[in-house]
Amino acid sequence: MDLFRSTILVCGGTGCTSSGSMKLYSRFEELLAANGLEKEVKLVRTGCFGLCAAGPVVIVYPEGAFYSHVKLEDIDEIVSEHLVKGRVVTRLLFKDADQAANEIKPLDDINFYQKQKRVVLRNCGVIDPENIDEYIAFDGYKALAKVLTEMTPQQVQEEILASGLRGRGGAGFPTGLKWKFAMGSKGKKYVCCNADEGDPGAFMDRSVLEGDPHAVLEAMAIAGYCIGSDEGYIYVRAEYPIAVKRLEIAIEQAHEYGLLGENIFGTGFNFDIHIRLGAGAFVCGEETALMNSIEGKRGEPRPRPPFPAVKGLFEKPSILNNVETYANIAQIILKGADWFKSMGTEKSTGTKIFALGGKINNSGLVEIPMGTTLREIIYDIGGGCPNGKAFKAVQTGGPSGGCLPASMLDTPIDYDNLIAAGSMMGSGGMIVMDEDNCMVDIARFFLDFTVDESCGKCTPCRVGTRRMLDILNRICEGKGEDGDIERLEDLASSIKASALCGLGQTAPNPVLSTIKQFRSEYEAHIYEKRCPAGVCKNLMKYVIDPEKCKGCTACARKCPAGAISGEVKKPHSIDTTKCIKCGVCMDTCKFGAISKK
Repeated sequence: MDLFRSTILVCGGTGCTSSGSMKLYSRFEELLAANGLEKEVKLVRTGCFGLCAAGPVVIVYPEGAFYSHVKLEDIDEIVSEHLVKGRVVTRLLFKDADQAANEIKPLDDINFYQKQKRVVLRNCGVIDPENIDEYIAFDGYKALAKVLTEMTPQQVQEEILASGLRGRGGAGFPTGLKWKFAMGSKGKKYVCCNADEGDPGAFMDRSVLEGDPHAVLEAMAIAGYCIGSDEGYIYVRAEYPIAVKRLEIAIEQAHEYGLLGENIFGTGFNFDIHIRLGAGAFVCGEETALMNSIEGKRGEPRPRPPFPAVKGLFEKPSILNNVETYANIAQIILKGADWFKSMGTEKSTGTKIFALGGKINNSGLVEIPMGTTLREIIYDIGGGCPNGKAFKAVQTGGPSGGCLPASMLDTPIDYDNLIAAGSMMGSGGMIVMDEDNCMVDIARFFLDFTVDESCGKCTPCRVGTRRMLDILNRICEGKGEDGDIERLEDLASSIKASALCGLGQTAPNPVLSTIKQFRSEYEAHIYEKRCPAGVCKNLMKYVIDPEKCKGCTACARKCPAGAISGEVKKPHSIDTTKCIKCGVCMDTCKFGAISKK
């Protein structure tokens, strides 16, 4: 066994990789070799640490130095100062607002992590996802061994049901109940994993697959034993190349160790897993459309019943859970249902991962116990909105969810509370908006996405959402009419009641929630021909405050349309007939004299 005096963890998730973290890794390799440190310092490429806003991230143990925004030219200094001389490079340390400049905070004491409970993400940013030995060192495949040698399928199902684990893909259906239904079916069965993750701003499942792929493989094998299946499929979008690569490596390694394939642990249980790549169709996040796609058919939803537990993949009984749901399974088996229920709320047990993005200082992956309030997530963990801007709303559940205003910041996050508030959990996207966002435009953005991604199979979704988008476009262009709000509500009601699948049925949610919570903005667009946030170009104009204008002419010189005029050292003015509303003038002005109205 090799012993090391130091360990370097380099984030190898998609976010940090896109910022050049693998170049940092390669440079570390070169310098460790050049300084004869290969046998003293262990270099590990990990998955995502969660705090994406700080990337690329490097952590050096045993000191626990959390280096953020690391550049290639910084690696030489980290090696020469920290690893050779033992002096932490304080200028590169991630710093909370209340942190001393040269202070090293343990990871759990950093504000972003303090209120988190990492269950699903327990190994992400900790182990090398391409090394099965590291997963095994953290109790990997111990749960699979336990169920195969100590538990009956019925006991496995009862433990999962007793835990209260609900599907983390959005619907929140009890996982143990879904498995029970499949157990009652006869013949060939399949275990499916939904890693399609099509919501804008969502990257939870991708990060789990990149950082801890064996957790999903182990859970699928446990599910196979429970329902009586010997074959599983992971449906992952092709736009996740790092996740796909690490899944392929993990499956190969599991085969080599006898943890997938035939006669696992000498028990006579056989189970194998295949990967199927999706082409990025949002509708394939719906379970029956996903199964159609695995079969090589067009990704369209099927009418239900029959449900997949009776007639699913290849018309055989099947279960489908998403990545995050599976990543909880092994921990429940090892630690018990009561342990899992000790986190969260009575009806929403355990933790939930959110991809925190938008107008937020600390963007990234957040795993919190169910029941944590929006205020804690956005301010205590997320650090609030940048530049002192006021928080306005947060969109949960992606295109199927809704916008929650500042008045709901103290809402505890769980399945039932979000639905009662007019939104939903969804897969876990959480997009924060500040005072500069137009809520009508936000509704239009999500509906435009849904219209583009509709499979077109049913008329309510194909035609109804297009009609709603046409109305929203008119409103944002200043052509809104009296009665448009009511037309949107009527169309939404019809679509929700008659669309074929859950994606179509929930497509109107962003519109309905913004009408409910921000109706005054719709009315301002329609009746006053004004966009209060100054976002919708046809309803806004740039003006110069004569009290603040110094007549420096900088804005006039920068204006591409020649719309600004005035004498030197005298207030200028903007000709609105020439103005193309590009915003260059406001960005140029050093005196804050130009604003949007």
